[in-house]
Parts: sequence; structure tokens; C-alpha cells
Amino acid sequence: MTGSVGITAGIFEKKTNFVYPAAEWDSDTLRFAVREPFPSKASETKLVFGEISAKKPLTLSSRMAENGVIFSDGIEADFLDFNSGARAIITLAEKQGKLIV
Repeated sequence: MTGSVGITAGIFEKKTNFVYPAAEWDSDTLRFAVREPFPSKASETKLVFGEISAKKPLTLSSRMAENGVIFSDGIEADFLDFNSGARAIITLAEKQGKLIV
């Protein structure tokens, strides 16, 4: 299963009466969803969403032999090489943004 179907299945397979609460404004966590979790002959799609905290970073390992990249915010030109053996550890930033209304 891919995309929102995979996320929904992941939620409801684990919890039958799942309620997705909004995060508190002062939460020290970051929720993520995999934009296009498409399985291939060499990869699976077990991780399609989750939560990152200071105590629980997200560690990604590349299995791409070549031309692997990692980027955020849809700005593909601002990329890091992410080839086989490379690891990326995603955690919370030391600086926090503040919402002013």
C-alpha cells in the first residue's frame, strides 16, 4: 500500500479506535509522513509515518548504489548525496521557530 492508503492502514492495523490528536503548540516533537512510499524489488514500505523527538531521532540508511540524494522542501537543487552506506540522522533543531499572531 502506498501514500495515504499506506498511512491509514498503518494506523488502523495497530489501533482499532485510533484518534489522531493535534500536537500541542509547545510540543517538542516533529511528525512526519513519507510522501511517496512506493515499494520496489529491493525495498519495502514499512515506515510511512512517525514522530521524531530529542530522545528518538529518525535514522535513514541508503541502499542506492549511485545517484541517491536527500533533500527537503521540494528544493531538489539543494541536495546532499545519499548513496549506499550513507546515513542521515534527522532530529529536532536546537533553535525553535515561534508563531506570533
